[in-house]
Amino acid sequence: MSTDYQQAREGLGAWLRELRTETGLNGKDFAERLGWQRSKVSRLENGKQTATETDVEAWARAAERPDAVDKLKRRLRSLETAYRSWKRQLSAGHRAVQESHVVQEAQAETIHIFESGIIPGIFQTADYARGVLTDVSDRLGTPRDVEEGVRARMKRQEAVYEPGRRFHVLMWEGALHVVRCAPEAMAAQLNRLSGFIGLDTVTLGVIPLGARTPFSPKHGFWIIDERLVVADTWNAELWLDSAEDVAFYRKVWDLMRETAVFDHQAHRLIARARAGLTLS
Repeated sequence: MSTDYQQAREGLGAWLRELRTETGLNGKDFAERLGWQRSKVSRLENGKQTATETDVEAWARAAERPDAVDKLKRRLRSLETAYRSWKRQLSAGHRAVQESHVVQEAQAETIHIFESGIIPGIFQTADYARGVLTDVSDRLGTPRDVEEGVRARMKRQEAVYEPGRRFHVLMWEGALHVVRCAPEAMAAQLNRLSGFIGLDTVTLGVIPLGARTPFSPKHGFWIIDERLVVADTWNAELWLDSAEDVAFYRKVWDLMRETAVFDHQAHRLIARARAGLTLS
């Protein structure tokens, strides 16, 4: 969890505590008024648990401060904009998440992408996407609307073929060797990836495994129109829109580009990964 996110959660907790102390009630009595466990009040006030909209509405009612509801919700939305738990996002299934990305990407003209361990969603075949979404559902215990998610992910790819769009994509070579589906389907995925090289809307570079790099290929991230960074972690997406964060991630992306290979050299690395597959 990011330090900035934790600080924001603690800030929200401090304001919740202030509202509670204005009532003259201690934590135990306030929890009884809410019908909650005392521990939940403590966790929220100390930034150890993220409140929901229902929580802050109930808190404002218990504090007899209905005027505070809107401000609490704005703070909560700001906090959730920065840190989006995968489990929470996927509680409604894959389709909803994929469709939200369709909207985000439909409004963008230029997207810079880096992925260290996966083929970007806009380049995935249905079989590869099916493997990825199934793995995610199994890992997080979220709804298995995999086929709906696959269809929505395929819909996202339409933007790649629209005139005027620009996708500048960098991948670590290791991503070509991470097998997320049957070997035959992985071979088809690598063939499809090669087909994007030379498309006028796409620049695709691969960072070779043996390259000397001034960075470690950590998490993947997308920079959308130089205004928003969407970065993946194991359990959440970070949505970062401060000018400082966007500039930093763009600097990292530019450093990565200096070590990447393109065109026929990228083709060669993709072909090497495909040759390494054991096909039946």
